[in-house]
Amino acid sequence: MKKEEMDFICSFTTKLLRMKKYVVLVAGGSGSRMKSVIPKQFLMLNDKPVLMHTIQKFHDFDATIHFIVVLPDAEILTWKAMCERYSFNISHQVVAGGLTRFHSVQRGLSLVIDDGLVAIHDGVRPLVSMDTLARVYKCAEEKGNAIPCIAVTDSIRKLHANGSAAVARNEFRLIQTPQCFNAASIKAAYGQTYDESFTDCASVLEAFGVEVNLVEGNVENIKLTTPSDLVVATALLTNASNSETGKH
Repeated sequence: MKKEEMDFICSFTTKLLRMKKYVVLVAGGSGSRMKSVIPKQFLMLNDKPVLMHTIQKFHDFDATIHFIVVLPDAEILTWKAMCERYSFNISHQVVAGGLTRFHSVQRGLSLVIDDGLVAIHDGVRPLVSMDTLARVYKCAEEKGNAIPCIAVTDSIRKLHANGSAAVARNEFRLIQTPQCFNAASIKAAYGQTYDESFTDCASVLEAFGVEVNLVEGNVENIKLTTPSDLVVATALLTNASNSETGKH
């Protein structure tokens, strides 16, 4: 290999290692399906609100990550009060969300001002694993984007006008967050006009003409939506805490 080629590879590798990392945490949900008057991102999970667990997980993964939290405008003061009450001091920016998830992500991305990697994550997914975080950031560094997913384990059927039909579950995947992207690429994709087919960031990027890359997620990385999800998350966190302390 020529010296010029080696120098280029070394320079490129160094740039990747130093790429600034962002995470946009979208926390605009209500408590309707959770059957709570409290927004689900603020519900207590063991010792603190769900959203704090989510932020803490990313911070434990990489303390240099720049945090952007997207909240309903009416809940921003509540969140700030919660941070004071629980002495939550992980630095983060807060921005008001929009009418849809698309518009909320768009507003979060407006605060990403440097080149780098940006993960976009549901604020109510506090059980994402360190391995999943490592995989999405690494794949996004190498290929421009990374979408975590898990295999479908139940039998599934496709509905049609006259009933339903079995389909091969091995041809499908359940999509999770964080979905991670080259910052310039995803910001450009979010310059598109909103379409109802945009169910997640991956669908926005695909509509922009960019192929997405699937990586392995983790089964525990559930989105807390219903009361039973909160029960499961509490059990998983308690079990993890007991394992760390050696309790049985």
